[in-house]
Amino acid sequence: MDKLRQKHLQKWLRAQQAPIQKLMRTNIALATLSALILVAQTYFLAMLLDKLIMQNVSRNELIPYFLGLIICFTLRAVILWAREKIGFEAGRQLRNHIRQKILDKIHLVGPAIINQKPAGSWASIMLEQVENLHNFYARFLPQQSLSVIVPIVILIAVFPLNWAAALILMVTAPLIPLFMILVGIAAADSSQKNMDTLARLSAQFLDRLRGLETLRLFNRSFEQTQHIEKTTEHFRETTMDVLKLAFLSSAVLEFFTSISIALMAVYFGFSYLGQIEFGTYSTPLTLFIGFFCLILAPEFYQPLRDLGAYYHDRAAGIGAADAIVDFLETDYLTTQQNERTISLESAVEIRAENLVVLSPQGVPLTQPLNFHIPSNHNVALVGQSGAGKTSLINAILGFLPYQGSLKINGQELSESNLAEWRKHIAWVGQNPLLLQGTIKENLLLGNIQANDEEIDRALTRSQAKEFTDKLGLNYEIKDGGMGISVGQAQRLAIARALLRKGNLLLLDEPTASLDAQSENLVLQALNEMSCYQTTLMITHRIEDLKQCDHIFVMRQGEIIQCGEFAQLQREEGFFAELLTQRQQDIQ
Repeated sequence: MDKLRQKHLQKWLRAQQAPIQKLMRTNIALATLSALILVAQTYFLAMLLDKLIMQNVSRNELIPYFLGLIICFTLRAVILWAREKIGFEAGRQLRNHIRQKILDKIHLVGPAIINQKPAGSWASIMLEQVENLHNFYARFLPQQSLSVIVPIVILIAVFPLNWAAALILMVTAPLIPLFMILVGIAAADSSQKNMDTLARLSAQFLDRLRGLETLRLFNRSFEQTQHIEKTTEHFRETTMDVLKLAFLSSAVLEFFTSISIALMAVYFGFSYLGQIEFGTYSTPLTLFIGFFCLILAPEFYQPLRDLGAYYHDRAAGIGAADAIVDFLETDYLTTQQNERTISLESAVEIRAENLVVLSPQGVPLTQPLNFHIPSNHNVALVGQSGAGKTSLINAILGFLPYQGSLKINGQELSESNLAEWRKHIAWVGQNPLLLQGTIKENLLLGNIQANDEEIDRALTRSQAKEFTDKLGLNYEIKDGGMGISVGQAQRLAIARALLRKGNLLLLDEPTASLDAQSENLVLQALNEMSCYQTTLMITHRIEDLKQCDHIFVMRQGEIIQCGEFAQLQREEGFFAELLTQRQQDIQ
């Protein structure tokens, strides 16, 4: 990672702290108060030692100093506890804030972008990489301010007593951040590589886990296990590189801190022996001054040492932010959100004029399309893979941008409130998503407010009631839809779409993975559904096409034929070729 990229990422990380400015300022204010109490605590301790050793003062006269020490220790402990709580809360709020920004961007770009990365990579960004930002805000940023404030407070306390001791602190202090920066440059690179390796490992492991059945059937489990083992070993090596640099930076800081403190101890030692006679403003060098300066010397470097220890958190934060910022700052063409609501008092009517669907990168995915879908019509969209059918569906859903005109009930879709528009769409895909949970919980995804009567009616119309009565609505579906058959899952998806009560029904190969019996049941349910709203279906099956009012035939991103099934069947053209090929496949 080059320096310009690191600077940009650090600038972005700092810009995100706006929601927690009050917490950060409170943390720094408490730390500054703790530094002032430390000076008072050191004063009490140095006075106690001076009076006990040099002045032989009675112990009764020292009681106020002991009480002062106890109060100072207690106050600093309370402040430390409060700072830890505030730091954790600041990190928690920032993680939630950044996760919300990622989720908002994911929601904005839609599935067209999400499907370009494995699910494990998104999980890594949302979980591990955002989690690695916590210490940057909870520890590093407050400590960066304290590494300036606390030494200044101590210098102000030391300088009036002995300028030579203060000068030693001032001269040796810059050595620590200098070497800290040198080590930190390499640490940021190592952290970024570590995050990249973790993202790849997460994606590969999740994908292999999902495809375990296929891998075992083709006897490739051992090779994939070796591949994961190799990636895991690489992740271990990058993690150890990060830790090595972290320990190296700590060792360097401890070394220079020890030398600096030793230098001050040597100065006071020779001063008490009468070998050095400067730095005291021509006043006697008392034991109080020596103890006061020597006790504060480690505390002078402690904020810098803590900053060095937390400098690894900065490197980890920059490394973790790389993928996050890359996603958040990449400009994708998206459909813009507007406040205008589409009038949907009746079924949906769709009209397209010179419609060109675009990818998020701005690449045309279709030729200019012109078509009209009347309300309450059942329309099929057919064509070979790559013809542009799914791109058109994604444009209607509002997931892909477009050029030209796409009007829903006479209103331009790009000028409409897409969130409201999607509430009126019912969707049944080729591989319906069923989440881990009960059958009822999955059905309520269509309409969270549906009552038992509505659920029962939807199950009956979707031909799913026959098996839900046996299993029960509280039957637990495992992750990935395990526990029910593909046909049962498809009928549950139809029941969920029925509960949606949408004005537009979109179907993407709803019978592609079904056996003949399940297919007939699903088609029967879909026929009933299509009577109540406008239906647009992607399909290859002849059986699905005969029931449609209209058929659009697509090839290479262009609608080349349209009409009823009987009409297109008689015409010579691409549709007739598709029918012939389909009949040969069936035979």
